[in-house]
Amino acid sequence: MKKIILLLLALNFVQIIFGAVGCSLNDPDRDVKRIFPNSTGYKTEYISIESRGGKELATKIEVQLHDVLNPKYEALSVDYSYYTILRGKEMIGRIHGVNQKGIFGGMQLILATDLDGKIIDFFIQKISSPHAKKFRNKEFTKQFIGLTIADFDLFHAQKEGKINKLISPSEKYNDDFKSIVRGLNKNLLLLKYFQFEKEISDKNRQ
Repeated sequence: MKKIILLLLALNFVQIIFGAVGCSLNDPDRDVKRIFPNSTGYKTEYISIESRGGKELATKIEVQLHDVLNPKYEALSVDYSYYTILRGKEMIGRIHGVNQKGIFGGMQLILATDLDGKIIDFFIQKISSPHAKKFRNKEFTKQFIGLTIADFDLFHAQKEGKINKLISPSEKYNDDFKSIVRGLNKNLLLLKYFQFEKEISDKNRQ
């Protein structure tokens, strides 16, 4: 009994640590080259909600996400990793990921987007689920290619669109599917506030 309690405490500690850190690529050199074969390099930046707007920004994100941020997985102080993909000096895309709480623990959801914020690739770097293979299968993940933040806005406005047509690979663990959709929505919202709004602000100051 004592060993079981210690094991449960250890697993809880691992989840707390996982939730308290941002989501970075395990092998950025490999993933960047796979997704952007014509790239010549990349730059890495670490950004937190706290550094870009604090509670005010968090409130904006929650309103548009239609959900509250999880204090363990989505603390304001958590740094998110942004990989700016380059071809020479030209920026050709971005890769960025988020942690998302699933039924069996944390997931790491990685998006690659073009310069307009459209999803061009999506993969799940980490997931704890009996149906992990189904969720990682390309037949599932390719459904998200082409989506933008506007598609999620339509979904929240209860209008018919691409999000409504997404199909879960697992009826038994459909809550994990819903968590993935939420995580990708959050990922694109962070892209909007961390990158696009900053770029507009920088241009206005010039």
